[in-house]
Amino acid sequence: MTHGRLIRQVGYHTRNYFLEQWDRFKDVPRAILAHSTHVKGIGTYRNGVEHDRMEVILATGIPEDVCCKINLGCIDPATIDPSEFENREDEGILVVPHAGEMLFRLADGTVPDIDEL
Repeated sequence: MTHGRLIRQVGYHTRNYFLEQWDRFKDVPRAILAHSTHVKGIGTYRNGVEHDRMEVILATGIPEDVCCKINLGCIDPATIDPSEFENREDEGILVVPHAGEMLFRLADGTVPDIDEL
């Protein structure tokens, strides 16, 4: 992880978490804070308590204690059957098939070669 030390230092939080404690985080590079808030999403920070709009859970081999320290949930990917989560939007669960591919889809609908990125 390129910025692993700093991510482990600040964790993943909502924008307001950082803004309401700006003196504590003012020396952290803004790109790190932006990345953190982009992952965690919007939420509030009131009376010293962060209120997330959503819970971010990684399907990962990263150890649970590491995920908890950076304010993310985790689950073993081998235990997941994605079809169990489909069509559950009314429960607040959204499955986005091939979401990673959508990040790099070109205007013409094609996916670029990795060398082009």
